[in-house]
Amino acid sequence: MELRLLNKEELTGLYQKEMTVDFPHAELKPLKAMLRLMDMGRYDPLLVTEGGESLGYALVWLPENREGALLEYLGVLRGLRNGGLGTKILALLADRYGQIFGEAEAPCSDDPVENDLRRRRIAFYERNGFRVLDYECALFGVHFNCLYRGPETDDRKVEAMHWGVYAGYFSPAHMERYIQLPLRPGEAVKPAPEWVEEAFSSSGE
Repeated sequence: MELRLLNKEELTGLYQKEMTVDFPHAELKPLKAMLRLMDMGRYDPLLVTEGGESLGYALVWLPENREGALLEYLGVLRGLRNGGLGTKILALLADRYGQIFGEAEAPCSDDPVENDLRRRRIAFYERNGFRVLDYECALFGVHFNCLYRGPETDDRKVEAMHWGVYAGYFSPAHMERYIQLPLRPGEAVKPAPEWVEEAFSSSGE
């Protein structure tokens, strides 16, 4: 099993054919933003293959200094799920990047069924070498638990690296508007739109 870096045309096809089905619209940032990050050398769209067969994908956002990597999207292709492929993909990503940040929706919904799903998702990452960090975040109005897999044991250092992924791309105004990292104890999550293209601007325009 291996990871193959996609080009912009291949990412576009993956986004349109797979990701728009696999993820709710509100959880997908614009394709244009992903393509812009690729132009900056800050985004790795990876296809997981074995023997020429496509099995899944992972989209990884890289900080400017390449210290750690933010796993934004992880998917196993339909018809191949629940067979342990997710675990194998995470192991490949750990080998490739060394340190991985993750964000999983916090189990704070009014829907107990949804909360159970979110807890199972977090437990999946914990079974695969991630730990839940001592800080949380809110991105575009969505509350997340923060996860990490790697050698660093100081959560403040992890937090600084995690914050740097966003701060190295967003303008200060957009950081203030959309990114609460960390989310302080008792701090309300700021209402915000879903991923919007105008938020992805380093110029502050």
